[in-house]
Amino acid sequence: MGRKKGGGKAKNGRDSNPKYLGVKTFEGEFVKPGYIIVRQRGTKIHPGINTSMGNDYTIFSLTEGYIKFEKYRGKKRVSVYSQKL
Repeated sequence: MGRKKGGGKAKNGRDSNPKYLGVKTFEGEFVKPGYIIVRQRGTKIHPGINTSMGNDYTIFSLTEGYIKFEKYRGKKRVSVYSQKL
């Protein structure tokens, strides 16, 4: 009975590690094969011409060229074209 009551514990004080998502290469920039264009969770942006998507939804370039973000069938997509449009 003569014991001290245990101190309260904090329920805050933690944070998740940063994931560094988002657009990495912007429209009009020149890219080479393998350059990462977008890192994302799910397909917010879809791969277009001369681009492909990895297992973690990362979109990357397949050829040399210039980035173009466009609407296609009501969805956002990103493509790589050899000439600047």
